[in-house]
Amino acid sequence: IAERSDPGSRFPLEVARDLDIGSNSIQAYSISPENEYFSVSYGSRSNGDKYVELVLEKTLDREEQAEMSFSVIAEDGGTPPRSGTVKISIIILDINDNAPIFMQERYIGKVLENMPEGSVVLSVLATDKDVGVNGDVSYQLNQAAEQKDSTFVIDPRTGEIKLTKPLDFEAAQTHELSVRATDGGGLSAICKVLVEVVIDVNNYVPEIVIMSVFSPVPEDTPLGTVIAIFSVQDRDSGANGEVQCSISDSHPFRLEKTFDNYYRVVTAELLDRERVSEYNVTVRAADGGSPALQSSAVLALRVLDVNDNAPVFAEERYSARLAENNAAGALVLTVRATDADWGQNARVRY
Repeated sequence: IAERSDPGSRFPLEVARDLDIGSNSIQAYSISPENEYFSVSYGSRSNGDKYVELVLEKTLDREEQAEMSFSVIAEDGGTPPRSGTVKISIIILDINDNAPIFMQERYIGKVLENMPEGSVVLSVLATDKDVGVNGDVSYQLNQAAEQKDSTFVIDPRTGEIKLTKPLDFEAAQTHELSVRATDGGGLSAICKVLVEVVIDVNNYVPEIVIMSVFSPVPEDTPLGTVIAIFSVQDRDSGANGEVQCSISDSHPFRLEKTFDNYYRVVTAELLDRERVSEYNVTVRAADGGSPALQSSAVLALRVLDVNDNAPVFAEERYSARLAENNAAGALVLTVRATDADWGQNARVRY
């Protein structure tokens, strides 16, 4: 059945057979499980022929559901009634009801002015929810007649935009392109591409290298104790290669730069395992490019317990009533104390 078929469309089914006659013959048909898309219609025509039809109640959408199945049940009027079941499988056929959609409305690429002919500037991508020919997407540059000898060319299948000649920063610092994506059924979409000509491109993300992590950390660790050491590097030059590192202010740690691109994480506040037993400290590195490139690494730090909490009784005072003449060993009352420490430090003896 084609998607977008009009509600009310009817699809004939084969009539069930029952060798009984009269009220013991077939009296009704139903769908199981019931669904919002189909109902069953049955009866007799003017010439006496019986019919059974599926009636479309709601428009189908192949992109939401490509197939569906259910059962049609025929039931006779006997006592007890008997029934027969047939399995119905519906395959929803695609129509070209979806235009291509670009992953981004606007693409921005940076190109060195000395990049050679054939270099890839960037790739655009559009998807189409339809299938088969209707879902096949091709790309082309929208160009005015006076711009036929463009500096750019696009691969119609992959969406790669390439240079046809080196760019000249002094002639133009930016180029704005328009790319059209068209599916096999003729529907299309357009996106904008901005190409910036630069002398240096911010290509590389800062790299964080964790050199050592001291975990677990005793909760009585003094302030300023080194918890982790790491280095960071960026293979770009100039401002694009200058890196700044940071950690969250919500943790009891601070970041210290030692020399060049080496850093250490130290304790900035006293730790308390009973309050927080572990920390996931995110180290972030951002370069000076525009836009800046960033990377991050997570330091998993566990706080080690020290015996800094005494046991605490559940009650400050206990009292009990007991009858005289009890036998030795009779239960008088139970006291209970807890300790906020962990492991051996939290085991209480009475």
